Amino acid sequence: MKQTVYEAFLLVIIIIFLFLRNWRVTLIPCIVIPVSLIGTFFLMYVAGFSINVLSMLAVVLSVGLVVDDAIVMTENIYIRIERGMSPKEAGIEGAKEIFFAVISTSITLIAVFFPIVFMEGMTGRLFREFSMVISGAVVISTFAALTITPMLATKLLVRQEKQSWFYNKTEPFFVWLNNFYSRTLAGFLRRRWIALPLVALMIGLIGWLWGSIPAEMAPLEDRSQITINTRGSEGATYEYLRDYTEGINRLVDSLVPEARAVTARVSSGRGNVQIALKDIATRERTQMEIAEEVSAAVRTRTKARAFVQQQSTFGGRRGSMPVQYVLQATNIERLQEVLPEFMRKVYESPVFQMADVDLKFSKPEARIAINRDKANLLGVSTRNIAQTLQYGLSGQRLGYFYMNGKQYEILAEINRQQRNKPADLRSIYVRSDKGEMIQLDNLISMAENVAPPQLYHYNRFISATVSAGLAKGKTIGQGLDEMDRIADETLGDDFRTALAGDSKEFRESSSSLMFAFILAVMLIYLILAAQFESFKDPLVIMLTVPLAIAGALVFMWGADQTMNIFSQIGIIMLIGLVAKNGILIVEFANQKQEAGLDKMRAIEEASLQRLRPILMTSASTILGLLPLTVASGEGANGRIAMGVAVVGGMVVSTLLTLYIVPAIYSYVSTNRIKQSKNNDA
Repeated sequence: MKQTVYEAFLLVIIIIFLFLRNWRVTLIPCIVIPVSLIGTFFLMYVAGFSINVLSMLAVVLSVGLVVDDAIVMTENIYIRIERGMSPKEAGIEGAKEIFFAVISTSITLIAVFFPIVFMEGMTGRLFREFSMVISGAVVISTFAALTITPMLATKLLVRQEKQSWFYNKTEPFFVWLNNFYSRTLAGFLRRRWIALPLVALMIGLIGWLWGSIPAEMAPLEDRSQITINTRGSEGATYEYLRDYTEGINRLVDSLVPEARAVTARVSSGRGNVQIALKDIATRERTQMEIAEEVSAAVRTRTKARAFVQQQSTFGGRRGSMPVQYVLQATNIERLQEVLPEFMRKVYESPVFQMADVDLKFSKPEARIAINRDKANLLGVSTRNIAQTLQYGLSGQRLGYFYMNGKQYEILAEINRQQRNKPADLRSIYVRSDKGEMIQLDNLISMAENVAPPQLYHYNRFISATVSAGLAKGKTIGQGLDEMDRIADETLGDDFRTALAGDSKEFRESSSSLMFAFILAVMLIYLILAAQFESFKDPLVIMLTVPLAIAGALVFMWGADQTMNIFSQIGIIMLIGLVAKNGILIVEFANQKQEAGLDKMRAIEEASLQRLRPILMTSASTILGLLPLTVASGEGANGRIAMGVAVVGGMVVSTLLTLYIVPAIYSYVSTNRIKQSKNNDA
């Protein structure tokens, strides 16, 4: 993770130098990044945060964010110096012009992360530090951009009469880029109606991809740990399960040369085999590939049941399967009636690899009915019969005796050979009140049955929890959808369903993240409306959001990523990142209008003037996040998911924002010349 921070820092500096081609200008963001990051670490220290995967992920993201304001400020001052202003005058005028845009973009970014701080459940606990670290970094970088950056610019920047050879070599490309954008923007604005169906197309694309990209809580990480749980049938002896578990152990030894240690344990009715793998860097196969091979092999061992499990990235009880689906009924008979059919469909489903249910009707029992009339006639009480059976079968301790200085328990129990079969109960004798020995066969009738060893309740209903592992390539979201389908086909109106374990956390995190997303959009719109004193201008800026989300989903779909907690946080973060570009264009267009230009001319000039800082800030954010998309090692899958989402959203939205925002602005925004004339009148 430390290496990722260094890579991000280096890539950001390179992109700034490539755009500005002046080491003095590049030096300013180079100073601002460490200042902002040191300030961020100080805030973490004050808040009592630890350096962990998520807080370091926030630091990596901050590298791309903290430099944005410094770039925009430095570039604006540098342009003025190039036009002939003195450094001090350029610093003051440039800072004045860009002040509002910097404040707007920073408040927008903080508003995005603000809802995450107050989220409940696991998502809130996990990402509270993450959001506070990024918010702190943005606040410090804003302060640095408005104070340190202009001061450094006035001291370091000078007008260069003669440019470097690198500048002269690359200048034709930047001239061509400006001319190309000027021509294409003018052409697009002549056919600006295209922007509306394009935005509608993006919204439609979001709807389709959101439903088709598989969802899960978090991508499964390679933790170098696999567990195989073994279960015997009801009544299976310790020796039987021990032999079965040892067989699984030998199978693992032959299949997994990457194992560092294999530990087998057996207790009453269950056992497990823990496989500790070698370090991820020293083996060719991933934990997931090894688990897939082992899973296929243990399915052939049918004397008992074995489940291969990998610990989920977040939470989850150790040993529980990802899909936990609870069936609730009003009585045990209804559950006994429906469960076999429900489990048959679960076993047949291609979505699940293995399945089990906690409520098993597998414990044999003998139900004894006492003929009370006959017992009374023979002088035998119900209590006598119950006590005789209890003392003869339960192994109850009656007391202690001492022999040779040692203490021994006295256990009451009939000889094993005389109580092996249910029919043996009939041959037990009980004493009547007259002292006669009467055989139970004369007093009872007996029925053999099966019952669950244990009853379970959920929300005061009698319940059964169906646990299932997922087939290769399937996610927890697809697993729950399949369970819902089976429940609709199988269960009657007198049943209710619920979720437990990882499944419950997945659904709760999905709904809380959606709430955070909607709240972030509303907050940004209201904040921008207050800053621009208009409801129209924020609408133009907010149209960048569907462009970014569509880009993120396209990249996720192309990279075969799932919709998970990391990618969703990335999408929420995109709202603030892409709004920055829209703010820069709209704010400058408004300034141009107030200077006397008509609306179309103002938006064209503002877009051209903001092209370089928009491309620079977007490229620095993208390159700052690029190391995440190719991350390796433990915990890499979550970082990759977030990196792909944010990079994809930034790439697509930056390219489209440069055309769609000017087009929508020309339709929606207030014509400030008319407004000022009306005010004068």
